[in-house]
Order: sequence, then structure tokens, then C-alpha cells
Amino acid sequence: MHDIRLIRENPAAFDAVLARRGVEPAADTILALDARRREIATRMQEVQARRNEASKAIGAAMGKGDKDTAEALKAEVAALKVELPSLEEEERTLTAQQNAALAAYPNAPAADVPEGADESENAEVLRWGSPREFDFTPKEHADLGPALGLDFETGALISGARFTFLKGGMARLHRALAQFMLNRQTGENGYLECIPPLLVKDEAVFGTGQLPKFSEDLFKTTDGRWMIPTAEVSLTNAVQGQILQDAQLPLRMTALTPCFRSEAGAAGRDTRGFIRQHQFEKVELVSITKPEDSEAEHERMTACAEGVLQALGLPYRKVLLCTGDMGFTARKTYDLEVWLPGQGAYREISSCSNCGDFQARRMNARYRPEGSKGTEFVHTLNGSGLAVGRTLVAVLENYQREDGTVDVPEALHPYMGGLTRLVPTA
Repeated sequence: MHDIRLIRENPAAFDAVLARRGVEPAADTILALDARRREIATRMQEVQARRNEASKAIGAAMGKGDKDTAEALKAEVAALKVELPSLEEEERTLTAQQNAALAAYPNAPAADVPEGADESENAEVLRWGSPREFDFTPKEHADLGPALGLDFETGALISGARFTFLKGGMARLHRALAQFMLNRQTGENGYLECIPPLLVKDEAVFGTGQLPKFSEDLFKTTDGRWMIPTAEVSLTNAVQGQILQDAQLPLRMTALTPCFRSEAGAAGRDTRGFIRQHQFEKVELVSITKPEDSEAEHERMTACAEGVLQALGLPYRKVLLCTGDMGFTARKTYDLEVWLPGQGAYREISSCSNCGDFQARRMNARYRPEGSKGTEFVHTLNGSGLAVGRTLVAVLENYQREDGTVDVPEALHPYMGGLTRLVPTA
């Protein structure tokens, strides 16, 4: 959510921000709402002051025996009492319209975010690891996986498209990846492990920016709750409406949860395989920081996600997203893209974003700087550390053998109960 004060002070700068995100100018529309709302608020103050003044004057007129003046004042007070509720209703309506307008536009990109219309204009920052050279043609996971327990047919039978049933060693490998990630983020990187709700209220998904614009991407229950698309929603909203103390920051939280997405905007994309599912698991990272610390925290968070890929020996590249490819709430985003030899391409496996105070304004999440009586909005950050299913895909494709078996990365051996290789069962 944007700060109306900054728009008042420099509307041209706000429109310039929107232009970087490919959005038409909106400052004039927002300021027109703001001017009318302030006009009504001023009139309300005038009416309340005059009503109080006239009410006192009635008693004075009655004390002097001036009934005509008293009656005239009573009539005026009665009229003011009628006017005030309509003013209050108009002020509430205008405030709601203004807040909706401020919440409707994407976050301002950081100064170092490259200009661009889509993913083709993202900037590669680094590459880690060298793609393995195979002495056979590597398979895609969708062809390799079914014999190892990645059962697409049963998943589709039970639930429809974009659902998968994992069995045997494949299920064990998935669990091992999740536990390895969670242990690494808590034990080595200092994140607090959490088990948050999977069903949340409107306020929570509004706070992190999924509502109202992206409701079609979510699943909603019959009682009006939303199934989380990522634990970012639950973890970030843990500070909703709070005033934190300086010494509490930074807060670093992580959770392994199922995630649910309708994939409404992904028709025809990744219809084969395990890449894009309606239900999947992810280890989420969330940080709550002071404004001056968020940039460094963003680098740290991204490095925490990178460390998982490095420990698993999975080649990847780090990409700085351009203005046209960033998410709605982000001011700066790094994507980590893992190498998939079966596809011969790098594919996204983690996205780490600094949202600045954009989400905090929507959640009214603040902190009190040391020695200050006032408060400031915190900065929020989120990232995947990592998406478990996509990491499973990367392991299958990078560690496959010509005979259809798949080696288990050494880092996962302690989690596999002695199983070091997946072997086809069919």
C-alpha cells in the first residue's frame, strides 16, 4: 500500500513509479479522492464545533429569557445533527475508496531494479556449479519419475489435473528434502521454526497483497477462509497490527507447509509433471526488519536459499527480476533458477523478495525505534528456502542414471533410512 503523504508531496514521482511498472498515471485520481475526503473531514469538524457552540448558546439565551434566539439555535442544532451523520457516512465511503486506490497499485521498484517488460529482460547476477555432462540423453522427470513412485495417474484419478501421488522411495526423498531444508534454515541460518495456520481470513491475504487483485489464484473454503498459497501469508501476518520494539528486530521465521494455488493464470503451462501443482510443499522464509536493514537482509535471505542448492550440488543461476516481471508487492526480487538437464533449461525454484513497507502498511505493522516516542512501519521480506517439489524434480533430473535409477545426494543420506538410490519398481 502506498503512502498518501508522499503522493501529495510529489505526485509526478508517484506516476513515474507506476510508469516503471507499466501502469497508467493515477496520482490525479487518488489526489481528487483525497481532496474531497479532507474537505468532508474539515466540514465535519466545523459542524461539530458549531453544534457544541450553539448548544452552549441555547442555555445562555434561555438564561436571559431570549426565547426567540434560543428557538433559532435549537433549530440550527437540529439541522446540524441531521447533517453530521451524512457527512460521516460520506467520509467513511471516501476513506474506503482512497484506501482501495492506494492498495490497488504495485509496489515501487528499488532504484537498482532493471527496466523491462517481461522475464526476457531480467538480469543474470551469477551462476553456480557446472551442468553435468551425460553420456546418455537425460530424461525429463515426468518420464523418469513414474517408475520410481511419482504417480501422476493416481493423483489425477483422485483429484484431477495438477495433483500427484508420491509413493515409496519417492515419498521418502520428498520428506528428506523438506526436513533437510527446514533443519538447515533453523539450525544454520537462525530462522525460528513455526507451524502456522493453513486457513486464513480476508485480512491476512489482503495484508500480504493477494487480495483483492489476485483472488482468482487462491482457493476459498465454504466458510469464507482462504487456503494459503504460501506460508508467507501466515508468517508475515504474525505481526499484523503490532507495534514491535527495536530490540525485537530482525524477526526471522520459517515454516514447512502445504501450499494451495488455483494456477488460474497458468493455463497450458507445465501441464506435464510436477513443476506446477495445485498442492505442493515449500519451506518459506520470512523476515521482519527495520527499514535500514532490509537490503542487507534481502541478500542474506537469498544466500540462505542458495545454500540449500549448493549443499545438494544442484547448478543454478541467480537472476534479478526486471520491473515488468516482479510480483505485485515486491520492490526487489531475486529468482534462483535450477538447471534441469531433462529440459535443458534453468527453471525457477526460489523467489526472494524485499517488500519494503508495502505489506506493513496494509497490515499496520510497526516498530518503535530506540529512544523514539513515535513509530515507523517495518519492512517485510519473504523467500522460498526452497520449493520442495521443484527441488525433487531437480534431484531426479540431475542425479539420474542411464538405467533409470536416481542417486540420492549425499546431504540427504541421513534422512533416507539407508536408502542411497531410487530404483524403478515398475
